[in-house]
Amino acid sequence: MVFSDLFFLFVFLPAFIILYRIASSIDIRRSLDRLNPSHVWRNSVLVVFSLLFYAWGEPVYVLLMIVTVLLNYLTALWMVRSMSTRKIALITGIVANLLILCSFKYLGFFARTLNSVGFDISVPEIGLPIGISFYIFQSVSYLVDVYRSDAPAQRRYADLLLYISMFPQLIAGPIVRYDTIAREINSRKATADDIYDGVFRFLIGLGKKVILANQFSEISDRFLADGIGSLSTGGAWVGIIAFTFQIYFDFSGYSDMAIGIGRCIGFHFKENFDHPYCCNSITDFWRRWHMSLGSFFRDYVYIPLGGNRRRQWLNILIVWFLTGMWHGASWNFIIWGLYFGLIIMVEKFTIIPWQSRIPRPLLHIYALVIVVLGWGIFYFEDFDSLTTFFKAAFGGSEYPTDFTVEGAIFDNFWLWMTAILFCMPVRRWASAIPYKLVPSHQGFGDSITLVSRIAVGVIILILSVALLIGATNNAFLYTRF
Repeated sequence: MVFSDLFFLFVFLPAFIILYRIASSIDIRRSLDRLNPSHVWRNSVLVVFSLLFYAWGEPVYVLLMIVTVLLNYLTALWMVRSMSTRKIALITGIVANLLILCSFKYLGFFARTLNSVGFDISVPEIGLPIGISFYIFQSVSYLVDVYRSDAPAQRRYADLLLYISMFPQLIAGPIVRYDTIAREINSRKATADDIYDGVFRFLIGLGKKVILANQFSEISDRFLADGIGSLSTGGAWVGIIAFTFQIYFDFSGYSDMAIGIGRCIGFHFKENFDHPYCCNSITDFWRRWHMSLGSFFRDYVYIPLGGNRRRQWLNILIVWFLTGMWHGASWNFIIWGLYFGLIIMVEKFTIIPWQSRIPRPLLHIYALVIVVLGWGIFYFEDFDSLTTFFKAAFGGSEYPTDFTVEGAIFDNFWLWMTAILFCMPVRRWASAIPYKLVPSHQGFGDSITLVSRIAVGVIILILSVALLIGATNNAFLYTRF
């Protein structure tokens, strides 16, 4: 099940809202402290719906997640109850989590790699549990935060299960750090502003996914999947630029929906995207793209390795090797990670020190070209297709362009324009307009904002539902990681 599914929108989500509101009422009635009521019933509803959400597509792997949570629950208790062996407990827990991840995600990759260099090893056929990379990283985050005393160990297994399995962020992030929401598990309140902002944020994410990302997926597939054998130079660039828009609106749309649902039930997840295509360097791009993953590797890998203090170049390469590995069990992802790692290293000694003296438009063009080429490496797991794409992109095709390219551009002209516009901080600009029109009347600005958001939200919902009826390509890209 995914957020942009009609069943989720009109059956699962309404059922959850109704039962969650009933549970909240029970918690308030049964609590002696009305200002800080119990969260037992509403947390129970959230856990049950989260497990149902995950089990909808993969019922067997729910057991894996439940066992993984139990492992981390016991490991954290071991750390707080035995100070002399807490480091051993931490290492044991991290190794166990990584072994689980490697067994399901990388065992087949390692076997195929060994076979390619002469070994004769049977390749295990193991299905990849949806979202395993996300919840394993959250588990590691929990253990390290408890070890560092940044957050208390969770004494109730059900509450730790809630943190790991929470359906708004379960299968495609953002990677929610335990210390971010530890207090909110049993002490949270969704205000009217939270619900108002959360619903609008969810609808914005839905529009990004259904109205933009799904349409660009059809264009990118037309050139990069279906038409790779006869790819023209123009087709290579149109296809990969379409994928550049697709992956951004797909992933940032999911993050918006996750953050929105979280806000509606009192959880405040951190932002995961900050208009990354407005960047002026690759370093800047990765400060804006999938920020929860970047901060995870910074705090749990880069800084413990020594950060900027020693062997900085090696630390950067290790982090970016792991970033590539995290995205998929294929050599193209490793190459993609090292590609960005090397560019970031070069930038530290070239562009970054001279950034203020280089015209911003040139920096922006440079960064976008590097990013788009990077998505070319990311897209193709097959090296033959990867070679065909780059050969065509740099003039090695028999055809510089064709009618398919012209059709993809001109038939979807407004789609391209809308995408370019919404890669910029349009919402931030638009939200400030009502208050600038009549700066002395705060209430007028609030009213205009409310009416505008309701109108925009209704339009997005109607268009999204219309596009989802009969849709065949609606999966989120990052659920496979």
